Amino acid sequence: MELRQSKGPLAASLRGGLNANQLKLLAVAAMVVDHCTAVLFPAVPGAWALRLIGRLTAPIMCFFIAEGFAHTSSLPRYAGRLLATAVLSHVPFILCHGGISAFWQTTGVVWTLLCGLLALAACQSGRLPLWAKLPAVIACCALAWNADWSWYAVLWILGFGVFREDRRRAFAVFAAVGLLYVLPDLAAPSLYTLSRLGVFLAIPLLLRYNGSHGARSRALQYGFYWFYPLHLLLLWLIRVFLLRA
Repeated sequence: MELRQSKGPLAASLRGGLNANQLKLLAVAAMVVDHCTAVLFPAVPGAWALRLIGRLTAPIMCFFIAEGFAHTSSLPRYAGRLLATAVLSHVPFILCHGGISAFWQTTGVVWTLLCGLLALAACQSGRLPLWAKLPAVIACCALAWNADWSWYAVLWILGFGVFREDRRRAFAVFAAVGLLYVLPDLAAPSLYTLSRLGVFLAIPLLLRYNGSHGARSRALQYGFYWFYPLHLLLLWLIRVFLLRA
């Protein structure tokens, strides 16, 4: 995810807080915990607690998509990298989630992040007339509907991006969409429902964002684009090995 030095109010001036690299690494670590649990050990005792930790990843990703939009020097290249990663991740994702029969049914979160980026670009565009912006956002939500994190992540990206200069509104949008994410399962509450509340674990972490990038490193800057599909492929291979052992 692209990010340069941020000076917006949403990026608080907490010099003792967390920089972008640290938050991204926390998100990746939580994602690995979540995916290892879901793909390899879905029925182990306490799996819900591990899934709860994993839920903080998507909000952090959405936050940095919005930050990346604010600072990218080339929106087409940024979107192109997300698209390439979404394509590369598609087969590994469906192998881990339903098998090849799910090829046209779902896809990974990077596609959702791309849809969110495009929705934000439409909303912030000075060329697009006001009457066309809502249909553009609805179209992006529809494109992400069956993907991982669905339209919830699209709206999170919009909230973080449109209200980047107003922290209260940004997190109010995040909380409202987060409740919409949790509420459908409350009709039949379970430990899985409880794990969905993990999205709110991202709030204290994002509030500690100090607006700095951290150490400049191409490995960190572009590492996620490669890590996401590769770790899914590795998890699938491990599962195949365990099933045949």
